[in-house]
Amino acid sequence: MNPARLPFAIRALNAGLGALARMGPRLPGLNPEDLLRSARRQTGLENYGSDYFREPLRRLCESLEQDARLSAFGRIIARQDIVRLLRNRLMLEETFRQHPQIADERIVAPVFILGMPRSGTTSMHELMALDPQFRVPLSWETAHPFPPPESASYDTDPRIAKVDRELAQVDKLLPDFRYMHPMGARLPQECVALFAHDFVSMIFDVQFRLTQYQTWLIEQDMTEVFRNHRRWLQLLQWKKPGDTWVLKSPQYLWNIDDMLREYPDARIVQTHRDPVKVAMSIGSLTATLRSLGSEAVDLREVTRQYADLLDYGTRKTMSARAAGRMEASRATDMQFAEFRQDPVAAMHKVYAQLGFTLGPQTAAAMQRFLDEGTATERHGKHHYDIAASGIDLAAERLRFAGYQRAYAIPDEIFGS
Repeated sequence: MNPARLPFAIRALNAGLGALARMGPRLPGLNPEDLLRSARRQTGLENYGSDYFREPLRRLCESLEQDARLSAFGRIIARQDIVRLLRNRLMLEETFRQHPQIADERIVAPVFILGMPRSGTTSMHELMALDPQFRVPLSWETAHPFPPPESASYDTDPRIAKVDRELAQVDKLLPDFRYMHPMGARLPQECVALFAHDFVSMIFDVQFRLTQYQTWLIEQDMTEVFRNHRRWLQLLQWKKPGDTWVLKSPQYLWNIDDMLREYPDARIVQTHRDPVKVAMSIGSLTATLRSLGSEAVDLREVTRQYADLLDYGTRKTMSARAAGRMEASRATDMQFAEFRQDPVAAMHKVYAQLGFTLGPQTAAAMQRFLDEGTATERHGKHHYDIAASGIDLAAERLRFAGYQRAYAIPDEIFGS
């Protein structure tokens, strides 16, 4: 989506704030110390815990200023979201201080759905969220986790309506986005939303052009981020327990070793799809989302960037498997084509390989969810143009040949 196609109100806001900035008043700043002070002032709290997050925060803010081509509206979005994350971080530390027993909560043999973006991971996560034997992080509780969710009010918590209102505004501003990635307060959220509290998350680069930050990010040791990820799960299950966590994020591809160190008993489902189609799809999604906060978006640049990231991530996971760090006995593979053809049958297969039972009532709930059209809408109404994407098909086929051959992944994109 071209920023010029944004709703008139947003274009007018960008123009008005831009004019004011040229006359003298500064637009909202992204100075880390100012953001830290704002969160402290809003919560009345001081303790951010470990200083680990400060360097990632600094790099994020620098990249937002230098790379992101922020519009006035984008600057407002970035500042509000960073302050929200800092508030949550302060409240996490305070809650653990007041209730140290939360650290005794056990996270046992969680299931991690990992795979390239746009390869069926979101749909699989949504289906498994329908099963009462599993606990998933929902969008509303990851965005606003305080006070911690409770079983008695989990389905009626007023934060659900709050997040649905927030997401409805995104739908109005980016009407094309719903066809790429439907959102809802009660839908599962990716772990990138939890990683974001350490400011070591790919979620930021999906929202904004962050060339320097993303280059730095993929090389980072996420040991402490996954340690804090466990703390977030402990907090969320403290008053809303569940038997087994089911978690999802494409970022696991790039940090598979860090994840396995923190969760050595993890069970894994890895989805596979034509990486060229994935690069075009995530490139289109990212360009659409970035248009909300950027003055210029280059689809070709975005698509090439994600082709590089997919190559890096698939090589990392293949290396982990080859070295025996991702044991075959705990890893299940699923082809996107098989999953899309009959999702419920595919889920029976996944459950069996993971050692779970998919009961008839849950299978029926999954089918009803599918019949409502959400998955069909996501995959059926959005189209991609290989010429517009800037993909060099022959070159991409060559560099992904090893990955496609290893998992017998069929091509979805063909030359003219």
